[in-house]
Amino acid sequence: MIRAKKITLGIHYLALIVVSLVIAFPILFALLQSLMTASDAASYPPHLLPPKIYPGSYREALQTAPLGRYIVNSFAVSLIIVIGQLATSSLSAYAFAFLRFPGRELLFYTFLATLMIPWEVTIIPNYFTIKHLGWLSTYQGLAAPFLATAFGTFLLRQFYLQIPRDLYEAAIIDGCGHWRFFLQIVVPLSRPAMGTLGVYAFLQAWNMYLWPLLVTNQTSMRTVQIGISMLQFEEALSWNLVMAGVIMVLLPTIVLLIVGQRQLVKGLMAGAIKG
Repeated sequence: MIRAKKITLGIHYLALIVVSLVIAFPILFALLQSLMTASDAASYPPHLLPPKIYPGSYREALQTAPLGRYIVNSFAVSLIIVIGQLATSSLSAYAFAFLRFPGRELLFYTFLATLMIPWEVTIIPNYFTIKHLGWLSTYQGLAAPFLATAFGTFLLRQFYLQIPRDLYEAAIIDGCGHWRFFLQIVVPLSRPAMGTLGVYAFLQAWNMYLWPLLVTNQTSMRTVQIGISMLQFEEALSWNLVMAGVIMVLLPTIVLLIVGQRQLVKGLMAGAIKG
């Protein structure tokens, strides 16, 4: 019995190692390609390891496309979206979890049903709204359609439902208003879920491509994903420059995932306990 368990455990670990290698290989390959010269990166058969280390690819990539500016733009837009989603989702989730009003459940499920609407359906009305407001090629135009999310409201509501109702009622009886209860009790208790939503929102915003492409007419207001495509469609395509750009774009998200992994898993698991 013990031997069978060890064999099963070994198979599980082996499968995890294989899957991890499959996932990590494209990132490792991009890193190695970014350290090659243009001729080495374009050679056939391709080199798995650079014949000689060439870090100049990163400098050339920054000169070919304004990736530094695009990284700043992506950071700014992502932070605006994260702050907006945390604010709107936490307040709406509080209302659905603690406030009593007619039609609350119907309104919540109607709100939740918007998750089934494909993003592509809303692109045209969102574009005309942003254009009418005069927000083309602005940070607010890039961020506005993403400041509220049904997923964030659902995630935080599920977490708030785990807070004992008796705690809420006792706080209200003691004269604690909704704002005070929300800011001093609910927000500190829900940090794991809010951290999860923050990481998720940042990654979603960072990886946007189509929306920034539509609403930015000025080259200086574009984001990192567009910068990568600019490297790909240069007249003289250099894969070492493309891979250098990919690594620069991936680095912030990898760091964020490493730092926020525990919060991400903890928040998702906690938010899935009670329905």
